Amino acid sequence: MEESLLPQEREPEGRIGCSEGLWDVYIQEAKRLCTIALPMAAINLSMGALNIISLMMVGHLGELSLSSSAIAISLSNVTCFSLLVGMSSGLETLNGQAYGAQQYRKLAVQTYTAIFSLISVCIFLSLAWFNMESLLVLIGQDPVIAHEAGAFTRWLVPAFFAAAVYQPLVKYYLAQSLITPMLLCSCVTIFLHVPLCWVLIFKTGLNNFGGALSVGISYWLNVVFLVLYMAFSPTCAKTRAPVLQWWSYEFVIMLSGLLPNPQLETSVLSICLTTIGTLFAIPYGLGAAVSTRVANELGAGNPQAARRSVYTIMILGVAELAVVGGILFAGRQMFGYLFSGETEVVEDVSKMAPLVCLSIVVDGLQEILSGVARGCGWQHIGAYVNLAALYLCGIPVAGLLGFVFQLRGKGLWIGILIGATLQTLLLAVVTFCTNWEKQVSMARERIFKAKPSTSDC
Repeated sequence: MEESLLPQEREPEGRIGCSEGLWDVYIQEAKRLCTIALPMAAINLSMGALNIISLMMVGHLGELSLSSSAIAISLSNVTCFSLLVGMSSGLETLNGQAYGAQQYRKLAVQTYTAIFSLISVCIFLSLAWFNMESLLVLIGQDPVIAHEAGAFTRWLVPAFFAAAVYQPLVKYYLAQSLITPMLLCSCVTIFLHVPLCWVLIFKTGLNNFGGALSVGISYWLNVVFLVLYMAFSPTCAKTRAPVLQWWSYEFVIMLSGLLPNPQLETSVLSICLTTIGTLFAIPYGLGAAVSTRVANELGAGNPQAARRSVYTIMILGVAELAVVGGILFAGRQMFGYLFSGETEVVEDVSKMAPLVCLSIVVDGLQEILSGVARGCGWQHIGAYVNLAALYLCGIPVAGLLGFVFQLRGKGLWIGILIGATLQTLLLAVVTFCTNWEKQVSMARERIFKAKPSTSDC
């Protein structure tokens, strides 16, 4: 049985300096964060690898298969997968704070409610997906690419419903710091996905559509594993109850289909985006870790511990992003060959590498700060920041640079990078101007539906 990462007995914050050095306190906090962050990075990497492995195999079928599959995956991320992630993010606040306040049965009730809500959303979304080819042609995509992408999208529909169940389950486990079951389930899933994907793509005649089908099957396998553990493991006994954020970069992939030589532009940008998605696993894990720690500590009434978690995770995040960005830049001439044997594609990917490295740093910091926001329950602030930075600034600038100034794919990427930088700066200002004592008061009010006392304010 896993133990909660919350300490069983807490020393008053004001006495820390008397019993141990400040440096030791931060070292201990870093260990707690890494205990969550590193496995969560591996989990996210494993699940993200479902699409990546499929795309890598499909890419060796040719440029048309790669570009159409990339557009379909990007479209699915925009209109479904990232939507489900955003809609379920509120559970990180509610479940984390409920667990910190020892309101255990609320976790299951909130998780089930989220699952039913997301499945309802997927029902309506899937109805529109069967006409996606016509929509792509209507917005100006190449008809050949649109036909292939529309068919690929239809084969992805089973994965949407699996994601609607998977995302709330992740929040359920994360709130309790039950990371090991998720890690084991994701490792088994990715182990099974590789041969499954290979067989469906190269041996059944489905070609690129086999990649889409394999993603759906693997997603459902992981969901089944997680549900079985939740239902039968004694670790989840006290939290069982009877049953009751990526769009802007994906939009760039869609815009790339409107550029001259759309197969090349879409293939290059999809490789860059896939690379970022892969390396995003570690900052995602850090964001999930700090979200859990902050939510737990706020729910338990420990503002100083929540603040310490934020400062510690920022130090870890900056160090990790600097190392990863440097390694990618050093290997910029090589990683394109993982996805394509076309010399033109690989050369263009290497030219995009400096921008990709900058995006890794900016987006990594943004994800960590977003984890803080989720832990505090600032989803509304995150929505306003995303709207202002990415959709009112980043995407218009991307269109201007890509089409008006003829920078093409590089211009699209620069525009979104500008928006992401603004987004990160705004979240940083909000985070480091936070009154943590007030956040504790708000967390207690949210959990117990009572007004905070004057002493808490």
